[in-house]
Amino acid sequence: MPRVLIVSPHFPPVNAADMHRVRQSLPYLAEMGWEATVLAVDPRYVEMARDDALLRTIPPATNVQHVAALDPRWTRKLGLGSVALRSLWQYCHAGNRLLARGDMDLVYFSTTMFPVTILGAYWKRRFGVPFVIDLQDPWHTDYYERLPKEQRPRKYWFSHRLDKYLEPIAMRSVDAVISVSDDYCATLRERYPRMRETPCSVIPFGGATRDFELLDELKPENCVFRREDGIVNVVYVGRGGHDMAVAAHAIFGALADGLVSQPALFSQVRLHFVGTSYGRADDAAKTIEPLAAQYGVENCVREYPARVPYFTALELLREADMLVIPGSTSPGYTASKLYPYILARRPILAIFAEGSSVVSALRETAAGDVVTFGGATAPGDQTLRAGVLETWSRILGALPFTPATQWSAFERYTARTMTRRQVEVFDRVVAKTSVVRASPLQPTIT
Repeated sequence: MPRVLIVSPHFPPVNAADMHRVRQSLPYLAEMGWEATVLAVDPRYVEMARDDALLRTIPPATNVQHVAALDPRWTRKLGLGSVALRSLWQYCHAGNRLLARGDMDLVYFSTTMFPVTILGAYWKRRFGVPFVIDLQDPWHTDYYERLPKEQRPRKYWFSHRLDKYLEPIAMRSVDAVISVSDDYCATLRERYPRMRETPCSVIPFGGATRDFELLDELKPENCVFRREDGIVNVVYVGRGGHDMAVAAHAIFGALADGLVSQPALFSQVRLHFVGTSYGRADDAAKTIEPLAAQYGVENCVREYPARVPYFTALELLREADMLVIPGSTSPGYTASKLYPYILARRPILAIFAEGSSVVSALRETAAGDVVTFGGATAPGDQTLRAGVLETWSRILGALPFTPATQWSAFERYTARTMTRRQVEVFDRVVAKTSVVRASPLQPTIT
């Protein structure tokens, strides 16, 4: 059985979005012929919330090894918070030890802590082991260059320049890339001519049916809203961001119009936006409520910017009367959160750019309604606003109901299917590497 070393700095019990690919894949890798060892940063050195319930989803036999990192209590005094940079040396040492044994066939980086991926090039040169990178977000990107400085992330100047120098180190040696968006693949091929011959497979995060099976056992508390007669609780759980401005303006504009034109229907609506900020609980800023106030609907909107435990998030989706998903202006953006929304079996209203895979997935599975907008659409667009109002009115008028989801169509989006696709990438990389290694050594028989 081939063996893969999975590098995932964030790993349960750490509650981070970028560890779900690995977490969802581990229950299936062995049955698909791969033995995994996970190399993660010790949770003591990670500045993110813990969610011990996540450990229930990890197979007991999983070989998880931890590395230390520089203590953020001290490095933050020097302006260094990145767990990737704080753990890079420790990762190098631990990887050297594991790969020196000679029994690893592949290294798989699945993380948004991108600086650790440069170790793939080093380990490939030293040990001859190929590596695959899971690109869950863009790495080096000029997106924020187009925005005013006040809308850019903290320390953007430093991270942007660091990414510019580190990305080529990894991408010029990588054996394959797994991406959540074909746009990311296209950017890499344009940026690095070598990558035009490097496989880049678009594989979204899958829907983990096992997680919803655990909900009844875990019984997480709904700490956000109460179910009340005459109130329609509409829930969104996920990040905010300036790239969602078009969809957010359409939602609040439609709500304002609905309160005027159909007050009996829309006065029941309470919108709950949960986990909108990447910041820690003590410094997470609200970005949704101020926008709602611009439309005069702030009394119908509540924002909880801090992240909630993972299973609490699922419970919020399951207990909602209706779900709303604002999409990014980038058509290449794939909301991996879509699949838990579908598995919650609640009516869905999604507002996404034309061309997003979310649009095709919702329409194929018949799991919800989606209103689309084009690339030139500006925040506050009246046509989009009217489209959202029309669709939203129809959903509200039909509540309560369960979507007639085509579960046979949804099968291709499950965590099991997505893991199978990852394994196919692993198999091809290892097979190609084996041929390359063997070819120069074949004796000539005369």
